[in-house]
Amino acid sequence: MIKASMSSGKVTLFHQDPRSGVTYRVPALLYIPTDTLLAFAEKRSSARDEDAEYLVLRRGRKTGTSVEWGPSEYLTSAELPGHRTMSPCPVYERKSQTVFLFFICVRKHVTEQWQIWTGQNAARLCYVWSGDAGQTWSSLTDLTEQVIGEDLKDWATFAVGPGHGVQLSSGRLVIPAYTYHITARCCRLPLPCWTLPRALVFYSDDGGQRWHKGELIKGMKTGECQVAEVACQACDPVLYCNARTPRQCRAAALSTDQGLTFESPSSCEQLCEPPDGCQGSVVSFTPTAGLLEADGVEEPDAPAYEMTCLLNDENAPSTIRRSTMSWLLYSHPMDKCKRVDLGIYLNRSPLNEAKWEHPWLLYKGPCSYSDLAVLQEAPAPLLFGCLFECGVNYACEEIAFQLFCFEDLQKDRVSHRSLENQPKTKLKCN
Repeated sequence: MIKASMSSGKVTLFHQDPRSGVTYRVPALLYIPTDTLLAFAEKRSSARDEDAEYLVLRRGRKTGTSVEWGPSEYLTSAELPGHRTMSPCPVYERKSQTVFLFFICVRKHVTEQWQIWTGQNAARLCYVWSGDAGQTWSSLTDLTEQVIGEDLKDWATFAVGPGHGVQLSSGRLVIPAYTYHITARCCRLPLPCWTLPRALVFYSDDGGQRWHKGELIKGMKTGECQVAEVACQACDPVLYCNARTPRQCRAAALSTDQGLTFESPSSCEQLCEPPDGCQGSVVSFTPTAGLLEADGVEEPDAPAYEMTCLLNDENAPSTIRRSTMSWLLYSHPMDKCKRVDLGIYLNRSPLNEAKWEHPWLLYKGPCSYSDLAVLQEAPAPLLFGCLFECGVNYACEEIAFQLFCFEDLQKDRVSHRSLENQPKTKLKCN
């Protein structure tokens, strides 16, 4: 048993074996309202993607502001013969109290780059489910033909998440995903330079019985992504997507139809990417009444840019009273040149990409993929958890978990050029 508390800092859940080379990568974290946490990762024989083997799990029990973690378990049912299991993406269905764990199964020894160059997909879209908070798991279901179908011929490869999915206020389950979309061929062969990463979501409206796919996000190269629902007072909730790009900064896009389609993404200049990008995590949460009051949400004479949402509809007003009832947290390495120094960013106005605040440094040193979870929100004191890759010399040395509260975000924030001086790009909401 390992116990994490507010005062303990990070605790290691999965650790690389320097002798055998066994490495754990790609964390996914899910909080279940029964005060249970599920921490997933890939077990690999080395740090390389093609050496992934299967998924592992540790179950945590939250008591107050501490979490006690059980032993590591091998998810035996989350496997296809001749394939490696990758990219865990769990989501919790509230009504049936069911955990759906999505992942991809990729033919062994086939690299992502080979799939992109040849256009020959080797990935399968799969899931298992649990009705007892991760104690037991169902057999594997392969959704590839049912959900992707004929479009698979234009997908060189694809993956889900990685990291958590979400259930929207409408009940819809949403799994973030991305594909390498073949947009041009010559003599029936794909042109790799025209095989582009595109984010999308898979979704279910019947509690996970049937699954469908949304449209690809076009207009910018968007890869690994996560989504969060943003609740607004003056309009329906919107689905916010934050995606990895190769452009030195993140991309963000909004959907007003719960993920069926997304508007053209915008560049998030405040959220930097290292060369070739890196996965990041985003969650929405309900701030306490005290935080909302301190933020001036109820003040009628607040500045217009704090209270507006741009619309695409020509007949709609260009500004509306819009107090978002959700705030966003985002985790990602903070350095523009390499994967180091994991930061936690806060946005109190999620529809305004210029409103990301200076990050709080969660971990100093090599780091990479991460996943956030909201453990408590209003009216209770806010409490969050982060599962992340880190190390002393290399980011793949361990996967650690750390608790933090909202007050942590307000102290020891990294000092750099004021985000307020950046161009104020607003995401559109229609």
